[in-house]
Amino acid sequence: MHTAAHPTIPAPAPSSDPVAPPRGPAGLVTYALTLLVLVASGSAPSPLYPVYQAEWHLSPLALTVVFAVYVAGLLATLLTAGRLSDHVGRRPLVLAGLVVSVSAMLVFSVATDEATLITARVLQGLAIGLATGALGAGMIDHQPASRPALAAFLNGVTPPVALTVGAVASGLLVQFGPWPQHLVYLVLAGAMVACGVAVAVTPERVPRSRGALRSLVPSLRVPGEARRVFVAVVGCMIASWALGGLFLAFIGTVLHTTFGFASPALTGAAIGLFTGTGALTGVAIQRADARRSLGVGVVALVLGPVGLVAAIWTSSLPLFVVAAVVGGVGFGAGFQAGLRLVLAEAPADARAGVLSSVYVASYLAFGVPSVLAGVFVPTAGIATVLTAYGAFVVLAAVVAAVLQRAARRARTAELRADVVDREHRRAQAR
Repeated sequence: MHTAAHPTIPAPAPSSDPVAPPRGPAGLVTYALTLLVLVASGSAPSPLYPVYQAEWHLSPLALTVVFAVYVAGLLATLLTAGRLSDHVGRRPLVLAGLVVSVSAMLVFSVATDEATLITARVLQGLAIGLATGALGAGMIDHQPASRPALAAFLNGVTPPVALTVGAVASGLLVQFGPWPQHLVYLVLAGAMVACGVAVAVTPERVPRSRGALRSLVPSLRVPGEARRVFVAVVGCMIASWALGGLFLAFIGTVLHTTFGFASPALTGAAIGLFTGTGALTGVAIQRADARRSLGVGVVALVLGPVGLVAAIWTSSLPLFVVAAVVGGVGFGAGFQAGLRLVLAEAPADARAGVLSSVYVASYLAFGVPSVLAGVFVPTAGIATVLTAYGAFVVLAAVVAAVLQRAARRARTAELRADVVDREHRRAQAR
C-alpha cells in the first residue's frame, strides 16, 4: 500500500503492436474531454426537471422513475461491459458509448412527455456506463511517463467538473437561451460528435485478448492487490456520491419549497456551487497526501449534510450556501483521494475492471438513496426525507473513517511483522 503523497500508478502493459506510436498527451486529453462531455450530459437535465414537472404535470414519483432508470441503465452496462475494454480495447467501447449518448440527446431534444423522457434517460445511462470505465482506463494508458499520478487525478477531478459544467450551462441556456427545452441537448450532441472524431484517430494501446465474452458475465472484481484499499475507502466514495445524488435530484425542489426560488439558472448555480467546490478541492489536494485528504473529506461529509438539513429546517439561505460549499469539499476530497489510493494498487491489466467497480459503488450510492427519497417525499415531506438522507451520508462517512483507521492499523502490524520476520531470518543465518 502506497502512503506517499503521490501514489504511483503502474505503467501500462506494453502493447503487442510493434509500430505503436510514442506516448503523448493528446490521447489523455481526448479521453478526459470525452469523459467530461458525457458526465456533463448526465447533470444537464437537472435544471429542467422543475420545468418538465410544471408543463407536463409530472408527479414527484414520475421524476423519481426518471432518475431511477438512468441509474439502472448505467449500472447494467457497468456490471456487464465494465471489463470489456481490457479485452477489445478502449476505443470501441468509447465510440459505442458516444453513439448511444448522441441518440439520447436527440430523444431528449424532442421529448414531450414522461415516456420519451424515460427513454432518453435509459439511453443516457447505458451510454455513460458503457464508456466510463474505458475512458478512465484509457487516460491511464495515455498518461506521460513523467506524470505517473496525472491520470488518477483526472479520473477523480473530471466528474465533479463535468457535473458543474452540465448543470450551470444547462441552467443558463434554459433560462436565457432560445429553445429552452432543446438547445442544451443539441449542443451536447454536437460536442459528442466532435469527441467521437477525436477518439477515432486516437491510437489504441490495449492489444486484443481472449476472454471478451466471458468478461460480459456481470461481476465486480477487484484484484487482491487493490482489494484492501478498496474496502477501506469505498465508504467515503459512497458518502460522496450519495450527497451528490441529493443535490442533483432534490436541490431544485429545496430552492422552490424552502426559499421560494423557481429559476433554472439558480438551480444550475446551486448544483454548480456544490460540484464546483468539489472540483476545486480535487485540484487543491492533487499534491497532498491522499490519506490526509481522505480525512478532510470525511469531516466535510459529516458537516455538510448536517448544515444542509439545518438550513432546510430553519429556512436559512446563508447556511444553505455554506453547507453546499462544505459538502462540495467532502464530495471532491472523498472521491478524489479514495480513487488515488485504489488506482495506486490496481494492476495494469485490470484497470477498467477496477474503475468499473469504483463507479458501480459510486453510482449505486448516487441513485438508490435518491430513488428511495423520491418515493417518500410526497407523504413525508421534503424536510423529513432529506433529514434521513443526510443521516445516511453521515453514517457512511463515519463507517469509512473507522474502516480506514482499521486498515492503517492492519498495515502497520504487517510492516512490524515483516521487520520481526527479517530479523529472525538474519539471526538464524548467523
